[in-house]
Amino acid sequence: MTALPKGVKTAWWLIKITVPVSFAVMLLDFFGALNYIAGYTGPVFNLIGLPGVSAVVFITSIFTNIYSVVAILAMLGLPLREGTILATMCLISHGFLIESAVMKRTGSSVTRMILVRLSGSFLAAWMLNLVMPGEMSGEMHGIIAAQTDFSLALMHWLKSITATVIKILILVNLLLIFQQIMEEFGWIALINKPLRPLMKLFGLPQSTTLSWVVANLIGLAYGSAIMIDQKEKGKMSSKDADLLNHHVAVSHSQLEDPLLFITLGYTLHWLIWPRLLMAVAAVWMRRAGIKYQTEIRRKVANSLQVKA
Repeated sequence: MTALPKGVKTAWWLIKITVPVSFAVMLLDFFGALNYIAGYTGPVFNLIGLPGVSAVVFITSIFTNIYSVVAILAMLGLPLREGTILATMCLISHGFLIESAVMKRTGSSVTRMILVRLSGSFLAAWMLNLVMPGEMSGEMHGIIAAQTDFSLALMHWLKSITATVIKILILVNLLLIFQQIMEEFGWIALINKPLRPLMKLFGLPQSTTLSWVVANLIGLAYGSAIMIDQKEKGKMSSKDADLLNHHVAVSHSQLEDPLLFITLGYTLHWLIWPRLLMAVAAVWMRRAGIKYQTEIRRKVANSLQVKA
């Protein structure tokens, strides 16, 4: 089975990112840097029900991946409510470097995609803060910062990161094996047709159905090859790909990424539907924007013809 070697390679790549990032956060927390950062970012994140230290996790997710976020959240020990809101933000805005490159290659503006993801993150967090039961705890959480002995802090980090590495190795390989099974039996193609009505509801063209399925099952990074192939073979136009990107930029990997946060005790549905709602809104707003631009161009063209 070819999935296992690929899974090990992918897991190793993720571990090489996750371990140093987690260690850096441990050092920042131990020496009080997180509390210092939180003092400046607190007012902004407090508006959406989060402590200021959340900015560290959010920024980390932008430049790395969800695995790093899981590791850091495990270290900080935020309450479930705050952790869930922050996890949802990071599920929307993570891996900007790789995923923005994918979306640019399939026909979207990098600047627009970044703005869509950032605005979607804060809107989803604001919405969750309104509807989730409970209130912000008001406490500053940081497990390592409570330690006065660096050796104890280091041991705590080693225990936490070891558990995270094991989870990465198991989950990545299981997911890639499942993906290969779906491809071998042609299941991805079989679920293409039944999902067409759903695509219409989402405001997405039928040509994007397969790419949407792939992006939601295995994510943008893993599914980029299929998305790019669909675009380059002409099975999906640049306009259709752009609409798809507005959706998957906010809502993708609905299988793998939310499951990772179950290990922290988070409830699955809170991590799924806010992203889906933001994604649907992003697509219909983009369609409205395209329609408006087309109408303006038409009026300008008619005006020039009258003057001529």
